[in-house]
Amino acid sequence: MPQQWFSKHRIDPVTTMLTEPFVHDFVRANVWHVRGRDADLLVDTGMGIVPLAPYIDTPAGKPLLVVATHIHLDHVGSLHEFEHRAGPEHSAEAFATMPDEATYADMFRDLADAVTSLPRPGWKAADYAIEPAPLTRVLRENDVVDLGDRQFRILNLPGHSPDSIGLFDEADGVFFSGDAIYDSDLIDDLPDSDRVAYCRTMQRLLELPIRLGHGGHGPSFDRGRMRDIAARYLEDTEALG
Repeated sequence: MPQQWFSKHRIDPVTTMLTEPFVHDFVRANVWHVRGRDADLLVDTGMGIVPLAPYIDTPAGKPLLVVATHIHLDHVGSLHEFEHRAGPEHSAEAFATMPDEATYADMFRDLADAVTSLPRPGWKAADYAIEPAPLTRVLRENDVVDLGDRQFRILNLPGHSPDSIGLFDEADGVFFSGDAIYDSDLIDDLPDSDRVAYCRTMQRLLELPIRLGHGGHGPSFDRGRMRDIAARYLEDTEALG
């Protein structure tokens, strides 16, 4: 049984990436902790197999704003652990029940080699479930998540899922993209994926003036790399007809 379920990597003085190295790579998502002046931000919450909150170093009394970029299982598993829970308008009602048809938790229960090390004795993927986490704030296009010294604008970026959103710091150029785009194989064949919508999102991202992108999976990327990923997706999708 691993002593540390989450790994941590400091990206810069205010940004830490956490991930779950013992989880199958298909659902091994990035969790982003951003320290702000007046509040901290947590982008996505992993699988919920092991409590995430003890791994988040936010000073006592300082607000922690948690944003789910979409409702898929690898991004909302520990959302219920936190007081201030925000998520996309499109799937807002589903957060109160976390149904399999929205989260795809059933896919994990059936996944071979779901974990490479047990989080605790007797744990079984077949028993996996996501705790309900009713949103305390619903996020819409152009809403702002304010940390005091920096602000993140919400972008609706459907395609991978209908509710995918991103968070963009227009002043600094930092972009948290969830699963809208990331530097790995993009998934657009889930039951709720929409390639036509994804192409519109990619066209939008081609023009987004980011400095640095942090995705829901894979390594971080600069604007040039994001444009390459978006352009390749558009080319590949056009080739499919």
